[in-house]
Formats: sequence, C-alpha cells, structure tokens
Amino acid sequence: MVRRAVWEPIGVELRVIEHPLVAHKISILRDESTASATFRQLVEELVTLLAYEATREVRVEPVQVKTPITTTTGVGLTRPRPLVVPILRAGLGMLEGMMRLIPTAEVGFVGMVRDETTLQPFTYAERLPKDLSGRQCYVLDPMLATGGSLGGTVQFLVDRGADHITCICLIAAPEGVARMRELVDPIGVPCTLVCAALDDHLNEVGYIVPGLGDAGDRLYGLAQ
Repeated sequence: MVRRAVWEPIGVELRVIEHPLVAHKISILRDESTASATFRQLVEELVTLLAYEATREVRVEPVQVKTPITTTTGVGLTRPRPLVVPILRAGLGMLEGMMRLIPTAEVGFVGMVRDETTLQPFTYAERLPKDLSGRQCYVLDPMLATGGSLGGTVQFLVDRGADHITCICLIAAPEGVARMRELVDPIGVPCTLVCAALDDHLNEVGYIVPGLGDAGDRLYGLAQ
C-alpha cells in the first residue's frame, strides 16, 4: 500500500510505502545494535523496494523484441537515460539498491554537509551533466530531516534543465517535508518524495525522532 499526500498547487507528492517487508527492514535499521555490515545490506534491499514505486512513471518507448518464437513489441527506457543522484556521503549507501533496479541509468553526485550550529547545508562537491533537459532524475538521501540538502540538490537539477524529479528517502520528518515544499514551490517543477516511514518530529539538534541516528555513521562508521 502507498499512502499519498498531495499539496496543491505546486504538485509536491509524498508517497509513504506501507508494506510489511519495508516496515520490517526499517525496524531493524532503527535498532542501535544493528551492525554496519547488516545496516548496509538492509539499506540496499530497502532502496530496491522503494525504487519499484519511485520508478512507476519512468519514461519508456516501444521497442521491437525478437523472441525464440516470433517478433513482438516491448518497451525500453527512453533516451536520455534516467540520472541517479546520491547526496554524499550517506546517499552512496543507497546507490547499489537503486542501480539493481535500473542498471542502465547514469549516475551523478552532489556533496552537501550540514553546519551543526546553523543546521544549514552547504555544497562541497558536485558532479552533474551540464544539460539535464529531458532527463528524469532520482535523488537518493537516507534522511529527510531539515530538508535543506535535498532541496538544494533539487535546485541544482532544475537549474540544469531537469523537469521530472523523484527523491527517495528512508525516513522523513514532517518538518523536512514542509521545508521541501517551501523550497520547491518557487522552482515550479513537480517533485515526488518516496519514503519508507514518516516519523514524528525533529529534536532540538535537528535529528529525526524516533529516527535511526546518523545514517552516514551507521553505514560507514565515524569518520574523524
């Protein structure tokens, strides 16, 4: 089941994937005793499940297929290929699960980090095509907390011509969803948010509650 919430008139759509396997994997990810290796594996599996819903509107075109019996009409992904954009560093943990579903997609990167004092994001790296006209883009970020990093990435993509953007998150906070609406509203491009859980709130230091902690640290350990 997919729980949908649509805000008008800007067309931002939130899809919360309600499925027993999704809920089960999220519960294990929340457990502080889950080891990094298990955490990484579960994130890959979970992203593949989320990607199934997130790619429901992926653009396809008719293609001719020769079977052992005859020739028939099938579908293939249109060109240019979809672009998958993980937000560094935690988004990298979601990349393999996404590429498992659409292995012919291309990959770009955006590096953002949050200032722990102001809670505002700033960009330290970016590797994207100069022209994204006609490209469908899928942004990967495990946690939608304050919404600044995700919103900034969407702005990058739109500035280069993207007109169809889907963001995939494991967990979202209501404050982050609201902030995304504020950031996407003036851009004028519809944006879909697909997540496995909509949590309760952000705490005083900007972490999602109940959440699962710092996704990057749990994926890769503390980088001092």
